[in-house]
Amino acid sequence: MTVRFGDHGSSLRDLARLRYSRRRRVSSWDTSGGNDDRLTVLPGETRVLADIDGAGCVNHIWVTVANERGFDPWNREPDFLRRLVLRVYWDGEEDASVEVPLGDFFGVGHAQTRNFISAPLQMSPEDGKSFNCFFHMPFAENARFEIVSEMEQEKIFFYYYIDYESYDELEDGLGRFHAQYRQAYPCDGEPQGDQTNDEFLFGGTNTDGKRNYTLLEANGHGHYVGCVLNVHNLRHTNEWNWYGEGDDMIFIDGATWPPTLHGTGTEDYFNTAWCPTQEYSAPYHGITLPGGDNWSGRISLYRFHVEDPITFSESIRVSIEHGHANKRSDDYSSVAYWYQSEPHRPFSIPPVEDRIPRGL
Repeated sequence: MTVRFGDHGSSLRDLARLRYSRRRRVSSWDTSGGNDDRLTVLPGETRVLADIDGAGCVNHIWVTVANERGFDPWNREPDFLRRLVLRVYWDGEEDASVEVPLGDFFGVGHAQTRNFISAPLQMSPEDGKSFNCFFHMPFAENARFEIVSEMEQEKIFFYYYIDYESYDELEDGLGRFHAQYRQAYPCDGEPQGDQTNDEFLFGGTNTDGKRNYTLLEANGHGHYVGCVLNVHNLRHTNEWNWYGEGDDMIFIDGATWPPTLHGTGTEDYFNTAWCPTQEYSAPYHGITLPGGDNWSGRISLYRFHVEDPITFSESIRVSIEHGHANKRSDDYSSVAYWYQSEPHRPFSIPPVEDRIPRGL
């Protein structure tokens, strides 16, 4: 029997279906038989985590990482989760399909960790420092995973599993997994001037979506499966300081205005309500960092389209307003996740000095 991706799913019902795949793993185990089960990554170094030939599908990734001072609050580079970049290449491609700071890839921004549970991504105890990814990632010829250290001073201790299935061949019709990091530090807003607080937060119009924050622009055939959005509220005031009200707008296959999918507000897209202030995690949506008093400080949210992927045949632009009518000038960063046929539209990551969160 030819071993392929097959028709089985991952639901509890489908677990009873007998399978013919071959389970494999690449990990940081100590091949000497000792207990040094990790990579030591030097500042500025790129290390290959896995270079797998043949057809297969990655179905689980586990990572935990620390800098050489561990979790000492006095360590010299506490922002290391933004300084480490995960890159993934499928089938010998030149442009990475995944290029994301490590912490952001696993679901929380601002170089922070939190315990949270979603279906595809999780951060687990202790204090969210165990990272798990359950996105399935098929490949036909090769899968190459790299970790890039853009640390300046400290070594990184990197522990990992990459679990996958090996096949004889990969059938047609399977997209390749992609993840892209973007940011705007800060977003292109406008001064409040003589507007009242209500006018500034709730007034004005947006009739083209051109100045929205863009989470994803992709060309080809595929489907968008979700995002992590991070906001650093930079507006200092004792008045109502809600960072949201920004509508999500998704433009599919060349649509201009109105967008193909138009939402009603930031918290609405992330499936919450009424200017949320609480941590919450569910399989497909959640708030891992809710911010402080009056929505101050750092916020991180996620929404995964597992049951409702957003398909595109030619192109997609996923965007959201930064405050109603794009008036706010907060720091935004994000990771978008999607599947598509290759080749994909090439993308890059901002320089490390631009990615470092303010105040860390």
